[in-house]
Amino acid sequence: MTTAAVATGIAGLDEILAGGLPAHRVHLLEGDPGTGKTTLALQFLLNGAARQETCLYIALSETVDELNAVARSHGWNLDAIHMYELTPSEGVLEPEKQYTLFHPSDVELSDTIRAVVDQVSRLNPSRVVIDSLAEMRLLTPEPLRYRRQILALKQFFVGRRATVLLIDDRGASRGDLQVQSISHGVLRLEQQVADYGSERRRLQVVKLRGVKYKGGHHDFRMETGGITVYPRMNAAEHRRGGRSEIAPVSSGMPELDALLGGGLPTGTTTAIIGPAGVGKTVLATHYAGQAASAGMPAALYLFDERLNTFMHRTRRLGIDLEPGRDRPPIWIEQLDPAQVTPGEFAAGIRTRVERDGVRFVLIDTLNGYLAAMRDEAAVLVQLHELLTFLDEHGVLTMLIVAQHGIIGTGMVAPLDVSYLTDTLILMRFFEAGGAVRQAISIVKKRTGDHERTIREYQVTDHGPRIGQPLARFRGVMTGVPEFVGEPDRLFATHEPREPKSRD
Repeated sequence: MTTAAVATGIAGLDEILAGGLPAHRVHLLEGDPGTGKTTLALQFLLNGAARQETCLYIALSETVDELNAVARSHGWNLDAIHMYELTPSEGVLEPEKQYTLFHPSDVELSDTIRAVVDQVSRLNPSRVVIDSLAEMRLLTPEPLRYRRQILALKQFFVGRRATVLLIDDRGASRGDLQVQSISHGVLRLEQQVADYGSERRRLQVVKLRGVKYKGGHHDFRMETGGITVYPRMNAAEHRRGGRSEIAPVSSGMPELDALLGGGLPTGTTTAIIGPAGVGKTVLATHYAGQAASAGMPAALYLFDERLNTFMHRTRRLGIDLEPGRDRPPIWIEQLDPAQVTPGEFAAGIRTRVERDGVRFVLIDTLNGYLAAMRDEAAVLVQLHELLTFLDEHGVLTMLIVAQHGIIGTGMVAPLDVSYLTDTLILMRFFEAGGAVRQAISIVKKRTGDHERTIREYQVTDHGPRIGQPLARFRGVMTGVPEFVGEPDRLFATHEPREPKSRD
């Protein structure tokens, strides 16, 4: 028989827990100070109160006034929750009140356990939070007695059919597995502080008996209004059987479509690689506008450029990204790599795809995405999960990768993502006729044939333009080509004429 789940009131966490915490069980919520344990526990109780359940918060380390202050900072009201404060009174500071013949555990622990039992017996709550076990541990120097007391509490709560959250300070209990082994489920909250940028929080389900939960670390954010959890992207959960036929999306430029063998197919990923300033974003943005004109809602994520600058530049180049009645919407979001987390970013894309029907996604640039990731060892794995998810949903995805260097053979990408992509567009600067020019070529395309020539690329006041194949050059991709043609014939938009004789 499957145990019913009790929703926590945090949508992302309930998704990770396959619906919520198993009902009528005792669960442990552990973490270092400041990770959000109290906030999560209050959300858990507020969700129960909204369902007309009786909820009890037993405070062993904080006063009710402090808890109400926390609630007010989130815009919450705790009137529907029974608050019971068991913090020591100021009388214990008086010398005559100090214990001499008896250890505090012989008196205070028994009183604490008795008070908890009395409150639960009186209210018969369906949800209980005890904050925190660190106080009870200090009253119990012997591990065996501490374990027995927690085990006795567990049996008492289970008999009362209550779902209980025991909060524990991991800093004080590190290496102590007593409560973990007794608890039905264990949730761990962590906080990471980088050299620059805001702190990042994540959670992990250490164990949850009888439940197929989502393992691994999941990012979460604690802001005004509570905790928001972003489940880790797992593409295997979103695989679709019998995908629809791949349809090519035209760029609107015959020369580029010729290079691409007819256009870019949906459900594939394209990487545009080249040095800074070569025109990668212009090309990708033009494609986004064409995709929207073809009926595909689009989402553009900017890591390196301000939104106002981006919109001004696209308007100046004649690229239409403005919303209109006769076209699907285009969402453009400016992201700060120092603030956004990988889980939050992936969750935002997932929402656009599943809720808003987005079918074109542009990430500009992968360099900014890497800065947001911080953990380079996990970049390729997380990026693979995200791209697989997008491909499975028939999304045409574009990644912009800025290479280090401007010209020559020493240019390198910050990360080799070529094997993750279906199409690879390479852009280069080269010198010819006393001027700096740009070139474009298709290095690979998994879904069909493509043109293998190198064409000149130019950014004009009317957007990007693709010229004819650079048949009179050698070494264009190195950035230092050898030119044997005529400079005035270098860029042509029509059918090429026969070259003049050099004699």
